Amino acid sequence: MQQQTNASQLTMLNPAGLYDPTPNGYSHVVLTPGQSSWVFVSGQGGEDANGVLAAEFELQLRQSLANLVTALTAAEAGLQDVARLTILVVGHNEQRLRLISQTINEAWAGRPTPACTLIPVPRLALDGMLIEIDAVASLAAREVMPA
Repeated sequence: MQQQTNASQLTMLNPAGLYDPTPNGYSHVVLTPGQSSWVFVSGQGGEDANGVLAAEFELQLRQSLANLVTALTAAEAGLQDVARLTILVVGHNEQRLRLISQTINEAWAGRPTPACTLIPVPRLALDGMLIEIDAVASLAAREVMPA
């Protein structure tokens, strides 16, 4: 059983008996610490701040991850706090899978990657939208000061 822990106290597990998912940019199991706060990030598409979608899949993928980081930052979280991703892909194929895996591994920069489910879909919310990524993050309990 492979165990890895990152700064946010998430423990990523890739148990013996399951194939090694590391090259594909995810872990099989993620354990969160006891007194965690949960951060739920809605699906982030590849649109920029003006709502413009690039036509190319790779550009939408990179923008989706940038949007995810922006949303996490607003919650005082980062990619290292993400326990789970769900990735929805229009026109899924092996080339897109390789690109997603590579981009996720680059974004996590050698840190353990979260649990992840990729779901091929026929369509997303907007015309031309090719990818959407949502996340669940876990933050260690913090002392909250009364307002």
